[in-house]
Amino acid sequence: MDLLSLRYFQAVARHQHISRAAEELRVAQPSVSRTVIRLEAELGVPLFDRRGRSVRLNAHGAALLRRVDRALAELDDARREMTDAAGGAPGRVAVAAETLLQLAGVLSAFRARRPGATVRLFQAPVDSMRQHLRTAEVDFALASQPLAGPELCTSRLAREEVLLAVPWTHPLAPRDRVTVAELAGEGFVSTRPGHWQRVLLERLFAREGLAPQVVCEGDEAAATPELIGAGVGIGLMPAVARRSLGEHGPVSWLRLDAADCHRTLTLVWRRDAYLSPAAREFRRLAGELLMPDGP
Repeated sequence: MDLLSLRYFQAVARHQHISRAAEELRVAQPSVSRTVIRLEAELGVPLFDRRGRSVRLNAHGAALLRRVDRALAELDDARREMTDAAGGAPGRVAVAAETLLQLAGVLSAFRARRPGATVRLFQAPVDSMRQHLRTAEVDFALASQPLAGPELCTSRLAREEVLLAVPWTHPLAPRDRVTVAELAGEGFVSTRPGHWQRVLLERLFAREGLAPQVVCEGDEAAATPELIGAGVGIGLMPAVARRSLGEHGPVSWLRLDAADCHRTLTLVWRRDAYLSPAAREFRRLAGELLMPDGP
């Protein structure tokens, strides 16, 4: 098994698609197909179930992928460590986060201290973050929901209350507090399934034996206040959004009478990963500059 074959296999396994893997690798599709077939012949087992043009990782492939991810991540770490040891390179840091806006202050400070350093950002739900970490595509994940495991290290950066935002014209707008049960018939503006706002919303409703009515879902969390203010629906937003928008923003804010209606922001990295000086600087700045613990 040569490294090129393993990287081709890893890309196909990640995308479950030959063409998309070829695009990522910047090679011709037939080359990827031939390499994977040759690897399967060498190992003596099929790694994918094939139906027409679609491929799906099978049990043999999943077992191999776990080891390939670890092996290639170690090699990538070794290359970065040797590059840093040789000196002269400004360094790089790669981060996955559910919402990139909260990284602006940290990135500004990081660039001031590490001019010339390369920064790569990935917007991803928590399940994708785990994959990014396992394959060493990122140094850190900034998660707003639990992301843990024996192979991961975590550092809690902040805990803040999550509030309910409603249009100023909404009947609930004059109130200070509301229960989840009172929101059973309301339409919600939320993120797609898997993102922290949606996970929290569904968890709060499930405790009451209910399911939320989502009338608008997407990946652009920054647009949520404007959509709520326009009357599309109501929604959950972190307290930092209230501080950012001010008391005279497009929405009115209420507290939810519900246990653990909070967001916990956590920085996560691989336990055995090599963290370059640039990555360690980013971690330090994230701990210093991201919002302090809330209520």
